[in-house]
Amino acid sequence: METKSAPARRTGGRSALVLGAVKRATEELIEEKGQERLTVPMIAERAGVNPTSIYRRWGDLPSLINDIATYRLDPARPLPESGTLRGDLAGWADEIVEHYRNPVNAALLRGGAAVAGDRESDCLRNRRAEATMFVERHPESDISADEVIDHLVAPIVYRAIFLPWTLDDDTADRLVSELFGS
Repeated sequence: METKSAPARRTGGRSALVLGAVKRATEELIEEKGQERLTVPMIAERAGVNPTSIYRRWGDLPSLINDIATYRLDPARPLPESGTLRGDLAGWADEIVEHYRNPVNAALLRGGAAVAGDRESDCLRNRRAEATMFVERHPESDISADEVIDHLVAPIVYRAIFLPWTLDDDTADRLVSELFGS
């Protein structure tokens, strides 16, 4: 008697193609129409998938936007390693400012924050983990991860959400100088 084994799972394949198409479609439509006019059927049509595929994977539009917002600033990317906490944080803050100067990324951040409600967003959780890593890498400093979040990440995110035109070339350096008191 021949036993039938379970088919091998494909890595990537159609699922990865659908995921990529949905993410691209969402980003393009946010850029073209704005987040407030975005719908799941619009995304599905642009991505060439059935809306039920989107609902099955993400549940709703806010969850999709939160997932894409988190995906955009990849937590697995290489982080600055200058040899000093100040240098590391300056490079990191500059990267975050540049990321959120892109209107699509700022719109995705707003969507992710709206979905989080009274919970910590995935984006904040990732930035907190990065801040903790920087602080632990430099135990000689008396700056805490919470201070890094409060003095670097929070002002950048506030500006990205409410005052995006104020994110300029000097934002990161100014915030790092304020954090270090000089």
